[in-house]
Amino acid sequence: MTNPISPPRSSVPPLRVRALNGAGIGADGKFVLYWMTAYRRTHSNFALQRAADWARHLGLPLVVLSAVRLDYQWASDRLHAFILDSMGDVDRSLAPTKTVGFTYVETQSGGGKGLLAALADDAAVVVTDDAPVFFLPAMTRAAAGGVRVLMEGVDHNGILPLAATEQVFLRAFDLRRYLQRELPPHLLDTPEPDPLSDLPPAPLGLLDEVKKRWSSPEPDRSLLPRLSIDHEVPAISTIGGQTEGQRVLDNFVAAALDRYEERNHPDARVTSGLSPYLHFGNVSPHAVFAAIARAEDWSPADLADTSSGARSGWWGMSAAAEGFLDQLITWRELGYRSARYVPDNGSYSALPQWARTTLAEHAGDPREFVYSQEQLDAAETHDEIWNAAQRQLRHDGVIHNYLRMLWGKKILEWTRSPEEAHDIMFELNDRYALDGRDPNSISGIHWVLGRYDRAWGPERPIFGKVRYMSSDSTRRKLKMTEYLGQSKMLNT
Repeated sequence: MTNPISPPRSSVPPLRVRALNGAGIGADGKFVLYWMTAYRRTHSNFALQRAADWARHLGLPLVVLSAVRLDYQWASDRLHAFILDSMGDVDRSLAPTKTVGFTYVETQSGGGKGLLAALADDAAVVVTDDAPVFFLPAMTRAAAGGVRVLMEGVDHNGILPLAATEQVFLRAFDLRRYLQRELPPHLLDTPEPDPLSDLPPAPLGLLDEVKKRWSSPEPDRSLLPRLSIDHEVPAISTIGGQTEGQRVLDNFVAAALDRYEERNHPDARVTSGLSPYLHFGNVSPHAVFAAIARAEDWSPADLADTSSGARSGWWGMSAAAEGFLDQLITWRELGYRSARYVPDNGSYSALPQWARTTLAEHAGDPREFVYSQEQLDAAETHDEIWNAAQRQLRHDGVIHNYLRMLWGKKILEWTRSPEEAHDIMFELNDRYALDGRDPNSISGIHWVLGRYDRAWGPERPIFGKVRYMSSDSTRRKLKMTEYLGQSKMLNT
């Protein structure tokens, strides 16, 4: 049974909230349910904040469901370990609050089937994360259709709400101009650091029946050997979770932000390391922005009055900070907006027509080297720099930002067709990278093939008018002696 109870006076910007089904509020609901899927954190989380608003409005306890299934594509020890870390961190954060956390780790394929529906049957409202990432949109749509009460999705993907405009931006320059005009008011709409205060208490045994049916071990890496996932991609030492994400953010701001202009040099070691924590929702883009603003002693009054689209000079911060914010906001927002509004965004057909045309015209050009996917996976090429990037991907779950571009360009050069190169790039990146399977992964791989870029001349074999990069030029421009030395150690 549902009834027409009005929604709460929301502390979340309305542009970030949308109804995912046409159902009403469950009049007999025992709690408000937050289904945590993309934003695995309890701080600075608009979706959790919206669920807490509902709980206070209805006078009901708040339940947080955090789950992980076995059968997602590329499920491996590496990805699962990071997720399990994140889930355990959420559990520890919820423990001292009045919120009821329910963590479910699927140990048999399909074991979690029906869990969400069972919880939703006892809920007044379901709130979930509205993220255009990986399989989540399809999963959320299917779930919303099977839930008898109102399900809301809340967008906390970036600083600019996805609903602010449905315009598709073809270049970073175009989005940057838009942001310079339209972003300032949204900078003031920030999430609450701790959204779980003053919640109604939960009665003892609230979820006992559900927990009996869907019993689950504690989220811990020790579970990995017993799970039916890819054990050939091993877990790595990088720890997931909001606590570790905050530590990485603090260390970056304190020790590397002021040198961020050196980020293209692998030996400088000034990349932020935040991309896995942003991908798995362990840190909020708002929290990252706030940390940069504090370090720069910045306020919105420092913004320049311009919409030139220039990469620097608008924020009124140091060149290093502005360079980082261009990555955090412009390029990240570009990827997420394309993921929401471009049909088949991750497919080869999403490349611009000019790029597909020029690549097709040169698809039959002779290749000096042609490598199989297996050879590329094993870093068995003639190119020392490329091999080092691939070994870093396999061993560390990341590739240095600049070398990721070269990595992709060489795959295009060394495979039999641009379509094959496209598929191999996604397979390698999404299997091994902690920050893979993300809208920004799509942006980065598609940039290699001409998307978000322009046609370049002169035309080259294989590349046509798509931008060319060479290992020789990279070696001349970058400081990478230590990087290459460490790669040789990985290969011994």
